[in-house]
Amino acid sequence: MKQHISSILKVLELAEKLKDELRHSYTSTGRQESVAEHTWRMALMAVLIEPLLTKKVDTARLLKMIIIHDLVEAEAKDTPLTEVLRNPELKKDKIERERKAIENIRAALTHTNGQEIYDLFYEFEAKETYEAKVANALDKLEAQLQHNHAHISTWEEIEYEITYMLDKHVVFDETLFELKVRIEDDATRKLEANGINTAPLKEKHKKY
Repeated sequence: MKQHISSILKVLELAEKLKDELRHSYTSTGRQESVAEHTWRMALMAVLIEPLLTKKVDTARLLKMIIIHDLVEAEAKDTPLTEVLRNPELKKDKIERERKAIENIRAALTHTNGQEIYDLFYEFEAKETYEAKVANALDKLEAQLQHNHAHISTWEEIEYEITYMLDKHVVFDETLFELKVRIEDDATRKLEANGINTAPLKEKHKKY
């Protein structure tokens, strides 16, 4: 038992780093958000949206997946989507760093639930199960929602376009698609209020 508790404390010490690992998103007060803050609101979104989802979801599994999906960034660090879009080669390096990180976490928790955490991480990455698809959708939607809350000066130009690239992540569920529409509409109003023509961006990414 002492060994088990020690391994858990070791992973919790690692996870504490997520409170200081910053994402490329800003809060409404103008400071960068942490990975831990992003994960927390994703979990809250799951709790709030769960009754409206079009299929029954394993909520415990969904919440575990959400809590675990960015845990690797305590070691592997966050790689912003904006950087990956500008340089696709970064994705290979990101995948490799995260592979090493999740394997280290699994090893640290060998005598408890390390394999479960490892499996949930890759279930999220595969985006094949309903829970994984929901978790992925909330990951993308929470990020856009946070941008909507932030001052437009914190947006990079490439993020104007990212606003209209969310359909593929939500099309599988009517409720999540409607949530996307509301978040996208708010983003559009924000962009247009700041003199940005959104029509070409909408047309370029219109699929559904």
